[in-house]
Amino acid sequence: MTRVLFINAGSEGHINPTIGVVQELISRGEEVVYFTVEAFRDRVEKTGATVLTFDGEAFIKAFLSGGRTYLLERINGLLQTADVVIPSVLEQTEGEHFDYMIHDSMFGCGRFLAQILKLPAISSCTSFAHTKDSFESMLEHLSKDIPPKTLEAIRGDYRNITTKLKENYDVEIGSPYEIFCNPAPLTIIYTTREFQPSGYTFDPSYKFVGPSISLRPSKENVDFPEIKGKDLIYISLGTVFNQAKEFYKLCFEAFGDSEHTVIMSIGQRTQKAALGKIPKNFIVENYVPQTEVLKEADLFITHGGMNSANEGLYYGVPLLVIPQSADQPMVAQQVVTIGAGKKLQMEHLTAAQLHEATDAILNEPSFRLQVEKTSESFKKAGGYQQAVDEIFKFKAEIGI
Repeated sequence: MTRVLFINAGSEGHINPTIGVVQELISRGEEVVYFTVEAFRDRVEKTGATVLTFDGEAFIKAFLSGGRTYLLERINGLLQTADVVIPSVLEQTEGEHFDYMIHDSMFGCGRFLAQILKLPAISSCTSFAHTKDSFESMLEHLSKDIPPKTLEAIRGDYRNITTKLKENYDVEIGSPYEIFCNPAPLTIIYTTREFQPSGYTFDPSYKFVGPSISLRPSKENVDFPEIKGKDLIYISLGTVFNQAKEFYKLCFEAFGDSEHTVIMSIGQRTQKAALGKIPKNFIVENYVPQTEVLKEADLFITHGGMNSANEGLYYGVPLLVIPQSADQPMVAQQVVTIGAGKKLQMEHLTAAQLHEATDAILNEPSFRLQVEKTSESFKKAGGYQQAVDEIFKFKAEIGI
């Protein structure tokens, strides 16, 4: 038995794909110590892992302190989280022995901790991956939109923060790519090369294992017996960008009293009463068991978070993607590129556009055929079991 230190932060999309991986590691005899925020303690503990936590509110405050307008600001924000994560991890693991570590590709200061603890590292990538060249090309392109004085100030902050971190923790920081993407000798990516943009450009250290879909402990189950065998539309904007009362009302206008049955998940921060009268053909809940609904759905209207898109495609459901932020525009474009659905923009969105795009997807067989091919390729990729196979191969190669 070997011990693994897993570092992750508080986001559904980054936590959920790792649940099956942790369960599988433990089932094969590994001991897992998992660092995350308190909100995910129960979910991770049910895998059998030991859970340790750092201050989630302090983490978010530090991350947001870098700014949200430009990617370079978000990189500075990630750097700022080091003073929250690193001392907490070092204090709680003092005197403990670990054989290797797995860290999220975007959060948790994983690359820094691997250096400090002198551990072989594996990166867990729950979004699309980037090579160094692709990331630097994207960063250069996005930086052209930054006013010169603002750009100079952001870069000045970057130099100051990295200098401080090098002095405090004796870590090497080579480039913004290393901070934002946390590269490691092995990177597990929860999609396929076919769905990954420019998937052919990644070297063999990147292992595309497909979506990690596992039987995750969930909140109270919701039974919808009336949807069986019906034409079903499922609508969800995920767990972060879901405070969208006007969008939900727009869905009522687009599909209310239509031939469709519609299940709409509105998240915990929107009250059903705030939406007014709910059409008879709608089922509106703050939470629904997404994977169970997707098994019955004919169309998934989604924000295009990687986790949601993966689950929809895995279960063979065409997507209508309305991206909000982060990597969602890129996910939306890939869905369109492979012919698995359509995308719309939230800004100036109308009920007529929603209705028209929905009809186009439901009435054109090519969308369903392409999604079925993608679903088959996702399932063949192996998911969390393949991820652990790759982890064990890596262990053998480095003599663990």
